[in-house]
Amino acid sequence: MLLYLTLTTLLVVIDQVTKYLTVQNIAFNEVIEVIPNIVSLTYIENTGAAFSILEGQMWFFYIITVLVIGFVLYYIAVEARDDKPLGIILSIVLAGTIGNFIDRLINQAVIDMIKLEFVDFAIFNVADSFLTIGVILLLAYTLYQERKAKNN
Repeated sequence: MLLYLTLTTLLVVIDQVTKYLTVQNIAFNEVIEVIPNIVSLTYIENTGAAFSILEGQMWFFYIITVLVIGFVLYYIAVEARDDKPLGIILSIVLAGTIGNFIDRLINQAVIDMIKLEFVDFAIFNVADSFLTIGVILLLAYTLYQERKAKNN
């Protein structure tokens, strides 16, 4: 469990440092090209979820996030105790959840900064990346485990 909590903490620190650096170095709505026509940095604040859905519904996000954190911690403690890959995947999901939760508590909004220039997509942050990667890995891992169980 210590490994998973350490990983979660490290990832949350990475997320929060990127957000701090964004706020300190990029003006609100300023666009800084990193790789032309590929990715830029743009500091915005999102009071909703992905694509600004449920904008301004902070109490809803607080309740859902606390439930998700509790659920993931339970799963790490019980299900991932003897399953290192699952524990690592859940740690990544937990870090993304906590990273955005910290923003909502402190700023009443999530700080986003990564903009993909080659596609019309929402501006996102490192915690969002952790959540996306974690959920994809969890899905792949679950499918792998089901296939493995079916073949045994």
